Amino acid sequence: FTYSMSSHSLTLVLMVASAAFGGTLQYGYNLAIMNAPTTFIQTFINETLLERWDIQLEDYQVTLVWTFIVSIFSLGGLAGALIAGPMTIRFGRKKCLLLNNIFLMAGSLLALTSRSAKSFEMILISRVLVGINAGISMNVQPMYFGESAPKHLRGAISLSSAVFTAFGVVLGQVVGLREILGSEPYWQYLLASNAIPGIVQLMTLPWFPESPRYLLIDRGDKEACINALRRLRGCEVQSGELEEILQEQAETKGMKPCGPWELFTDRSVRWQLISVMIISSAMQLCGNDSVRRADSLFQNNGINVIISKIFTKCYVSLRCGWCLFSKMCICNLLIERKGRRFMLMGGFILMTVWAVVFTIALCFEHYISWMPYLSMACIFTYILSFGMGPAGVTGVLPTEIFNQTARPAAYMIAGSMMWLNLFIIGMIFPFLVSELSEYCFVPFAAVCLLSALYVGLFLPETKGKSLSAITSEFHKMNFKGQDKKHESQTQAQYQLGEVCHSTAL
Repeated sequence: FTYSMSSHSLTLVLMVASAAFGGTLQYGYNLAIMNAPTTFIQTFINETLLERWDIQLEDYQVTLVWTFIVSIFSLGGLAGALIAGPMTIRFGRKKCLLLNNIFLMAGSLLALTSRSAKSFEMILISRVLVGINAGISMNVQPMYFGESAPKHLRGAISLSSAVFTAFGVVLGQVVGLREILGSEPYWQYLLASNAIPGIVQLMTLPWFPESPRYLLIDRGDKEACINALRRLRGCEVQSGELEEILQEQAETKGMKPCGPWELFTDRSVRWQLISVMIISSAMQLCGNDSVRRADSLFQNNGINVIISKIFTKCYVSLRCGWCLFSKMCICNLLIERKGRRFMLMGGFILMTVWAVVFTIALCFEHYISWMPYLSMACIFTYILSFGMGPAGVTGVLPTEIFNQTARPAAYMIAGSMMWLNLFIIGMIFPFLVSELSEYCFVPFAAVCLLSALYVGLFLPETKGKSLSAITSEFHKMNFKGQDKKHESQTQAQYQLGEVCHSTAL
């Protein structure tokens, strides 16, 4: 954000940091902190049931309960995505993010007191609540950023949502170290530590303005919109930017916010909706989150313990550090220069290549000694490719291709697809490993290849374009058949007129 700080108001940068620190950071953080206390919480589950009902669970039963505790975070995220749209319409973007902390604080309190209450069910409910918090943040935060950023920085600002998600993973891994909160006496404090970013957001975000587009288009408050733009830009409002918002207000005048079901029946947004659903689903179906568990492939396929330890240590440091660095430096530099379409296609194509190379390396690991190192390199580059493209671009698309009335519903649908597919992948990946073994990444490669083809064939470029220009490009796709029918009717009428004229002569 060096360019942003030098050319625009520091207020915009600080607003991004405040919203994201208590927003999408929670998604990465709450995924990461569940790794360290696995054994301790499983023991706690068994001891609780034994003391309460004198029931001794088998190992597979404890694992099943633990898997459900981890996976229900995704179902909470799905619920959060579904309620995010109505919340943003009623309360606005900023206030929605602030109210969202209610779920977080309640979840943190349950996790903190679960041990003294001797109730693993409280951990389960806590995971649902923090999942709802993450689901709302993943939808509302990119919307808030996309509506507040200037057009030429819209992609880079929205990309910060993915950057803070990666930072959340880094932070969760660090806090989860045994030397900090990852030891047996402190696991309840580890689960409750997600309240700290929420407190930071509650203390800082109220000082920043609401989304200018929401103020003008939804509330009709032009003066508040101008004041918000002045604060976010650090200068007088450019007439072109205000005119664009006024144009969108005029185009949506008298229109009520759409529901998700209305988008499915509206032909004018058919290809916008298809694009958002496909790309949001591909973000999870590409297998990026499953890659974090890929070290089990090395263990399952007989690679020695030293290699496995090297992989684990390198993975934590390189995955977190380099993924964050690449997203901040590479994607922030390229997204406004190369465009969304280029970044998405490039990311998916590179992921396809690395998935294929990874599969080949796993197939020949027993015959060539250095193949395990190639496998590790493929994992790192796969994650970097994901961070360079799909992770950063997906969140900004609904903001750019839907108008103000349809945007909340579009984010509801996109978020629902993302969380639903995350839950599905989390459940089926162990079976893919057991059934397909070294070929378990072939389905992910197919998803990446098909996604790249879709982006190349059907998704128009949105970089630096107004909503009217983007809508015009989608209009050609949404009414392509109708336009051809109209042209055929016109040609037939012309030919009929020519025949009648010849007959009359």
